Amino acid sequence: MRMFFLTASLLVGLSPICVAGQVYKWVDAQGVTHFSAQPPEGEQAATMIKSTPPAPAKAASPPSGGVVGDQKAIDQQVKKQVAEQEAQLKAFCEQARTNLAQLQNNPRVREDVEGEMRRLSDEQRRQRIDETRKQIEENCQ
Repeated sequence: MRMFFLTASLLVGLSPICVAGQVYKWVDAQGVTHFSAQPPEGEQAATMIKSTPPAPAKAASPPSGGVVGDQKAIDQQVKKQVAEQEAQLKAFCEQARTNLAQLQNNPRVREDVEGEMRRLSDEQRRQRIDETRKQIEENCQ
């Protein structure tokens, strides 16, 4: 009977450790230590308790298909979009710098208005120079 109680109490005492999930520990900017079942966003956290054994070495490499494959395709698509946007911005910046140089170096700038070439006044030219500089400052590095 005594052995039964000892075995039962031992099983009850160890069961929370077997069921426990991961516990994360981190220190915030004010120096306060936190413990949580969820890792903090944007901060490094140490894992205190792991409920599952570490994965075997061959399981560490992700499979080529499935969700990981979908994520890779999404990553490639996003990278392609970012590259296209950067190329467009680069072309815009080059054109804006060329326009600025022409406005600054040529006092007789003409523009096409409804099929007719008209000369910009000095005030219009200064205004275009200011607008172009502002665009370059905001969009180009």
